Amino acid sequence: MRDARQPQVTLGNRLQLTLIELKKADRVQQASGPLRDWVSFFEHWQEEKTMAEIEHAPIREALNRVRRLSADDEARRLAFVRERALRDEASLLKEAREEGREEGEQIGMQKSRLAVAQETACHLR
Repeated sequence: MRDARQPQVTLGNRLQLTLIELKKADRVQQASGPLRDWVSFFEHWQEEKTMAEIEHAPIREALNRVRRLSADDEARRLAFVRERALRDEASLLKEAREEGREEGEQIGMQKSRLAVAQETACHLR
């Protein structure tokens, strides 16, 4: 795998990507450690007591960044605008797919009717 903006960065032995579905994270069965701490971060980042118990430095850094962003009105506004733009784009793509599908079905039906009409005309001759 490569980063589109940084193609020189590749995932190898030193860098890996781990995907965990948070809804299934309780199945991880790790009593402690960085993975359990990351799951806790994503599930409980707004809970001061839970976050105070986590000492893993990258998680502390992520939590501090989230807090800074949450405190900054302009950053919140930009995040909201970006999120809305992403939802709008997804909605437009969905509408375009549906429109294309309907148009394709209509063209298919027209071709089918034309083929039936041609076949009928051939049999009548």
